[in-house]
Amino acid sequence: MLLPTITAYFDSLDIGTIPEARRNVLDKVRDYILEKSEQSAPVNLTFICTHNSRRSILGQVWAQVASAKYGFPNLRAFSGGTETTACNPRTVATLLRAGLEVNKTIGSENPVYEIRYSEVLPPVVAFSKVYDENPNPTHNFAAIMTCGHADENCPFIPGAEKRFAVTYTDPKEADDTPAEASTYDARCRQIATEMKYLFAKV
Repeated sequence: MLLPTITAYFDSLDIGTIPEARRNVLDKVRDYILEKSEQSAPVNLTFICTHNSRRSILGQVWAQVASAKYGFPNLRAFSGGTETTACNPRTVATLLRAGLEVNKTIGSENPVYEIRYSEVLPPVVAFSKVYDENPNPTHNFAAIMTCGHADENCPFIPGAEKRFAVTYTDPKEADDTPAEASTYDARCRQIATEMKYLFAKV
């Protein structure tokens, strides 16, 4: 079902590297997913960071991939920010290096990308938006706060059933340095590994 490149990437991820404290955070998200599943209800996860340009998009993509990998069809992953900017080209580059197929469908100051991980499943559509803008859900979803700034400055997410702080260090710190690609790849890999853990446990 997954592209061969994504199967190989996913198989290389070691969930045993996730610290116990981090697992405790992820287990709370897992419990939410299980609760919704037991109700035969759709599971909507919205990954939120300030600009919706890096970490939240990585979370959206890898949650959708992991749910497909483990045969969890009722999940829909979204992403948003507290303000609109654009999906950072470095985010696109790290996804390409991970083996995803990325196609820019609308070119503008805020491009729209189709991110394909399967030959048969619909692609993830990624672009920068505020967390409550279309096509994101406005009710019956869990807010996954992927950056500390957004978590601190948005203590209340309207419409969210649950809110979880699953924060990551911003790879932006390495922009325009020799460590740029390796830093983005490490963050991409960390988020993918944690999404693998989450859905393997579901």
